[in-house]
Amino acid sequence: MFASVVLLLAAVLLFLLLLPTQRAKNFPPGPRPIPIFGNVLQLNLESPIADMERLAKRYGNVYSLFLGPRPAVVINGLQALKEALVKKAADFSGRPQNLLVKNAIQVKAHAPGVILADYNSGWKEQRRFGLMTLRNLGLGSQSMERSILGEIHHIIKLCEQSVGKTMHPNKMFHNAASNVMCQVLFARKFDYDDEFMTFFVGLFQETSKIINGRWGMIYDAVPMVRNLPLPFQKAFKLFKAAHERRLEVLAESKKTRVPGEPRHFIDSYLDELDKRGDDGSSFSEDQLCAFILDLHFAGTDTTANTLLTGFLYLMNYPQIQERCQQEIDNVLDGKDEASFEDRHQMPYVQAVIHEIQRRADTAPLSVFHCTTKDTELMGYSIPKETIVIPNLSSLLNEEGQWKSPHEFNPENFLNEQGEFVKPEAFMPFSAGPRMCLGEGLARMELFLFVVTLLRRFKFVWPEDAGEPDYTLIFGTTQTPKPYCMNVQERKNVPRQKLP
Repeated sequence: MFASVVLLLAAVLLFLLLLPTQRAKNFPPGPRPIPIFGNVLQLNLESPIADMERLAKRYGNVYSLFLGPRPAVVINGLQALKEALVKKAADFSGRPQNLLVKNAIQVKAHAPGVILADYNSGWKEQRRFGLMTLRNLGLGSQSMERSILGEIHHIIKLCEQSVGKTMHPNKMFHNAASNVMCQVLFARKFDYDDEFMTFFVGLFQETSKIINGRWGMIYDAVPMVRNLPLPFQKAFKLFKAAHERRLEVLAESKKTRVPGEPRHFIDSYLDELDKRGDDGSSFSEDQLCAFILDLHFAGTDTTANTLLTGFLYLMNYPQIQERCQQEIDNVLDGKDEASFEDRHQMPYVQAVIHEIQRRADTAPLSVFHCTTKDTELMGYSIPKETIVIPNLSSLLNEEGQWKSPHEFNPENFLNEQGEFVKPEAFMPFSAGPRMCLGEGLARMELFLFVVTLLRRFKFVWPEDAGEPDYTLIFGTTQTPKPYCMNVQERKNVPRQKLP
């Protein structure tokens, strides 16, 4: 009996190995796939970006890969990405189902949040509500500015304690960005060593590497391994624990809320639920929990990783750091603290921050899209429900779009008159209907963090730290390798009034 089972399994495996994986007529070209695994094993799963660049040079800016038996189209370069994400947005704005990121984050069925929700009426009404509510809660306003500056003052205290010493910033910016989001979502701030804070910051940092890393790609490509005790199971456990914590926060908010007087995002959503009743819409408490995670994750990890990349470069390009400080000192002369409006008078600082974002390449493959119907792209035919991978990294390093595509150079964002300009290829937040909900908040945070900290401190690469390594650790969001910094107080700089 055992021998018969082994022979049957061997026959099935042989059949699968010999089963051809073919591209449909006029489907984008690409490397020949391996049965069962597709092209996954032909990529460096630690960081596939270089391999994707190599494939684009061979097959063009629109080419295909197989994630196991399932075809996917990789889109590279400004022309192709604009056509897909902007001109034909309705055709390319779906979300693929049954991938690790979807299965891990969607703890409850029919509650996909916003980032992973498919392109339909439910997604549209949730996104519309999210944009309106974030504006009502002060996104882009002076009240939001005050919240961000309050968090920055906490970072200032940590830096003051580290003057003359070596400090590790690797969780500091995550804690700060997370606290900004917590004020929006829950109207609460947490100590950086609070269990709630340490859990969620750890969740974001760990799962980011799993979801789009080696084990995430294996999960997506080889369904037969999905129930095995492999590292991606950790993501499922963490997201389940995160859901339980969100339920606790929701229960607490429901006890203390006053209907019609929203203190934060949760209250605003519950007010909307009260108004709608049982109308069959996409609004539900489970959907609220998923929405909270979307905003908290996206609003923490991308901003924090960009800041980590920024200070890595600023320490190792001291002449750029010094020129920023000169412009900051001139513009803020006589002012207690910076305002987001000051950016209009700081073209060089603006250029540096945008160059940091370009080099940070925080979301290199965005979140995978999916075609909503049979469509065409750059002359190729792409069937409905094909996975689409927008390679945003290709835009940020595209030859011909930047003065110095492969170097850290703020001149990429300055014209001949020294004025700040934003090239069309700058799309770190993606483009089209799926563009990041929190772009405005991220832009405000980056400006206020960089300006306030550079005004007060000089950041120096430690003498005993060796050569800086700018290699990014690949994941849903990329981050620089852990590093240390030395902090020095600048002289003759006004002390900000701490709240």
